[in-house]
Amino acid sequence: MHTQILKQSSAAARRKWHPLSICGPETYPLQVYATDRGILFNGDCLQILPHIQDSTVNTVFADPPFNLAKNYGQRVNDDLPDREYVEWCKSWLDHCQRVLLPGGALFVYNLPKWNIIIGNYLAERAMLLRHWIAVSVKLSLPIPGRLYPAHYSLLYFTKGKPKIFRRIRTPIQICRHCGGEIRDYGGHRDAMNPNGVNLTDVWDDIPPVRHWKFKSRKRTANQLSTKLLDRVVQMSTHEDDVILDPFGGSGTTYDVCQRRNRYWIGIEKESCDVIVERLSSSLICPHDSEDYVGD
Repeated sequence: MHTQILKQSSAAARRKWHPLSICGPETYPLQVYATDRGILFNGDCLQILPHIQDSTVNTVFADPPFNLAKNYGQRVNDDLPDREYVEWCKSWLDHCQRVLLPGGALFVYNLPKWNIIIGNYLAERAMLLRHWIAVSVKLSLPIPGRLYPAHYSLLYFTKGKPKIFRRIRTPIQICRHCGGEIRDYGGHRDAMNPNGVNLTDVWDDIPPVRHWKFKSRKRTANQLSTKLLDRVVQMSTHEDDVILDPFGGSGTTYDVCQRRNRYWIGIEKESCDVIVERLSSSLICPHDSEDYVGD
């Protein structure tokens, strides 16, 4: 099925610029799917990333395995010794920095435990820390002797001064029971921007992916909300910019890029069937986003 779909989409892709043009010919045998805006490779990111040209990507979003001994398939080892996991992260981070355009953005979604180390490494590599974003997710069980873990970390770095930073405003929060506004704005409510409030570095409005209409039944591992990726994409790119995601998972990033008219390069080490199904059908719905995006 992959070969047939690829042949159908390749002709359209060749009619104009395509992300494949910045990937070396060594990667071509690993491509399994293409659209008019993106290319998907099935393989190890450390095998593919070296063949992507320097300074060609506007934004990188990386959601690697968290090294929690989860079963992602036979090709992914999610139970590495801590030092080995960190060295592996540094290897693909080096390539992500290299392929970024000056002013390009790098987002890394991971546990705080790992992002402390990753953030320090990127700072040592002269990347500019923009924000440590706390994404509120209350999915795990309480751990004896520790605070209840209620957020994941989303690092936001840029390769020097950011070339693109689009201001995002979020709707004023309303109580779903009484309909009243939840927050007190200190008597300045009438002076607030009608498009909403400035986005903060605490994202407590990202819905969990629980309902089947938002995720594939073929993938038991965690799947990200399109609202999170939509915010990342909108904040750091314009239409026709290029986004790289080296850990495809269920294809959320590529789905958002297609909807938002961005070009994309995708890599997934395990089976790409879920991603291909998502991009070639309308079985999985996006989450609603009420963000206001300005420039």
